[in-house]
Amino acid sequence: MNRTLRSAAIGTSALALAFFSFPALAQAAPADAKAPVGALAKLSHGTAAAQLGNAGIGIRSSGGCSDRNNPTCTSLDQVNSATIQGAITLKGATGCAMTVTGGTETGHAAGTYSHWNGYKLDFAMSSCLTNYITGTFTSIGGGKWRSGSGNIYYNEVNHWDVTYHNCGGC
Repeated sequence: MNRTLRSAAIGTSALALAFFSFPALAQAAPADAKAPVGALAKLSHGTAAAQLGNAGIGIRSSGGCSDRNNPTCTSLDQVNSATIQGAITLKGATGCAMTVTGGTETGHAAGTYSHWNGYKLDFAMSSCLTNYITGTFTSIGGGKWRSGSGNIYYNEVNHWDVTYHNCGGC
């Protein structure tokens, strides 16, 4: 085999090895990712809602809207892709019916790991979700549980406030 063909074969083999060994590296970024490589990918409301819907996760808005600047809406605009993946992972792990009731809309507490910055989602309260969280994760006091991946689940009585610190983990 000549040098050019051997180099091409080695390159193709290395690419195939990377693809099959590390499937997450082979996945394309969302089409509407607005962050540079290495930073958090932000999603539009439509893209995030479609991903959640495909996973069987509903969205409910008290105002019947998705305007990020209206506190009665439930918006997913500018949510982190890792947050959406975390919700999908939680749905798969629990098998529970899940509904997002709060996203990136204004009206939530400020902070680095805030709703506005795309790290948090609120989920409608259900006994299925409550039983899973309280039976699986570690209580850290004050109505909060921490998963093995570091995500925080806060029982706010009428909903679960979840902070996703880890890409796709529960």
